[in-house]
Amino acid sequence: MDDRIISGEKLEEDFMDQNIRPDTISEYIGQEDAKQNIKVYIESAKMREEALDHVLLYGPPGLGKTTLANIIANELGVNLRTASGPSIEKPGDLAAILSTLEPNDVLFIDEIHRMPSYIEEILYPAMEDYALDIIFGGDGNSRSIRINLPKFTLVGATTRIGDLTSPLRDRFGIICKLQFYTDEELSRIVERTSRVLQVPIEKEAADELASRSRGTPRIANRLFKRVRDFALVEGNGVIDLEITKKALGRLKIDERGLDEVDHQLLLAIIQKFNGGPVGIESIASVIGEEVTTIEDVYEPYLLQQGFLKRTPRGRVVTHLAYEHLKIEYQNSIFES
Repeated sequence: MDDRIISGEKLEEDFMDQNIRPDTISEYIGQEDAKQNIKVYIESAKMREEALDHVLLYGPPGLGKTTLANIIANELGVNLRTASGPSIEKPGDLAAILSTLEPNDVLFIDEIHRMPSYIEEILYPAMEDYALDIIFGGDGNSRSIRINLPKFTLVGATTRIGDLTSPLRDRFGIICKLQFYTDEELSRIVERTSRVLQVPIEKEAADELASRSRGTPRIANRLFKRVRDFALVEGNGVIDLEITKKALGRLKIDERGLDEVDHQLLLAIIQKFNGGPVGIESIASVIGEEVTTIEDVYEPYLLQQGFLKRTPRGRVVTHLAYEHLKIEYQNSIFES
């Protein structure tokens, strides 16, 4: 289920769309608070001719953390080096990355919460003292050398800030939480994508597509491409409201942006557990998914939209979800 079109997680096709990403702060739509603050920090660093403080970006997947990292490097006029937490398995992997940095460069580590703890410990002096401590030899015959690094900016991205250790989190001078986007912001993003890809879209169609994109630009751009396909093959090449509704209906994405997996999760709680409360492990068992996948991928939007509630006793499906699914509501004494 991790390849669902409505998921905020990266899919293979998303790596092919670098051209639709904005390159500057002024082109970046949404995240106004974070954007304006980062703009000030960048200008200050440039005026001081120093490296920008380390930046931690967190929030649900697909909200623009990677795009922001690219923009930070572009605005600073420096190189961007990229890595992901799971790919840094050995101290040598991190050393190889750090040794390529030039003064004031940006190092972007995606999924930084998945970095092994022993790698984290090597990163501490690199972030704090701009130095790399390397240990040679085995027990009883080991020695260490310190390699000085140029001052650089680490931009870390995570969907699970609670999984970061306090020592690592405390070494970030700038911490920004990215929020779900409004429909108006997503509509503007869709219209920008249509201009970049040179596929015309009507305003009503952009608004409709935005309203089903779960507050997430990555999903909006992905849906745009699928609707474009329908417009080219079964329409006249212009994305209008009719072809948009037809395409999204064929993709089984309802008017609130819920797909079959969302329906399955909500229905499982209603039908198997009388609407809740129910523990996350029980839900995972019933729908055949990992607990972390439910917490990171499925739940955030359902919680944000008010279809699901977390209570001390477990998850509860709300009255709003019953109404949306057209099921008679059974009030839970544990809901409030």
